[in-house]
Amino acid sequence: MWSLQGANIGRRVVIEADCRVDRSWGVTIGERSRLERGVWLKLVSNDACAQIGKFCYIGAGTELDVSDCIVIGNHTVIAPGCFVTDHDHGTLAELRIDEQSCVAVPVHIGSDVWIGAGVCILRGVTIGDGAVIGAGAVVKHDISAYDVVAGIPARRIGVRSSGIQP
Repeated sequence: MWSLQGANIGRRVVIEADCRVDRSWGVTIGERSRLERGVWLKLVSNDACAQIGKFCYIGAGTELDVSDCIVIGNHTVIAPGCFVTDHDHGTLAELRIDEQSCVAVPVHIGSDVWIGAGVCILRGVTIGDGAVIGAGAVVKHDISAYDVVAGIPARRIGVRSSGIQP
């Protein structure tokens, strides 16, 4: 159905029940990706784009809240209940919050990234290839390739390494 509304959907993509999309013409999903039940691709402007790479997995109840652009690389796994946004409201003291424009900066999530359950990723963040984000983290700064981060705000707690798994 999303393809008929303008989304670019690759081969063998699985979109489970209760998934939602707003402004589907701005959505690209690479082949063999899967969106679990209740994923919401919430594009809030006509020029917004959400690009999900090949072989990605987006867990149940995850929301991508897009004003400008969110790009997710190939082979990335996003656990259930995550929130990713590329914008927030202005905070000038001389204006009420509801009078202020949103400030949007694209979000880029690399390939081979694992994002744990309940993670929140905020505007302007770039997450490098191979990074791991621990469950419940709030990511407000860039994360380098292969870094392992956790906490609020997310901080580096390790790095992925090669070798034998414990």
